[in-house]
Amino acid sequence: MSKENKIRERPLHGFLEFVRTQGVVGLAVGLVLGTATATLVNSLINNIVMPPLGFLLGSSNGLKGLALHIGTATGDQASMTINYGVFLNDFINFIVIALVVYVIVKKFNVEIKKK
Repeated sequence: MSKENKIRERPLHGFLEFVRTQGVVGLAVGLVLGTATATLVNSLINNIVMPPLGFLLGSSNGLKGLALHIGTATGDQASMTINYGVFLNDFINFIVIALVVYVIVKKFNVEIKKK
């Protein structure tokens, strides 16, 4: 192998060694699965959990429809609102996603310890 080919091969070899030893592929798989899990949990919350909860609280739009009307701006026809329902929706999404991640990590750690 010529000296030029060895020089070209080293950076690629170093990168491949980094990917292999640092678990970059596992990290990428975890990121993809985490994104898919977040999408699934968001759908569950927005389409299954929130509509009945909003109905019980008096909102036809689920929790996202809950708002506190604080008045109108000077010379403006639109009312000013604090959309606390959107915050509650996002907070519940966060809690459920965190719980799902916790359960998965806990299960994964237990299986690693058993092996």
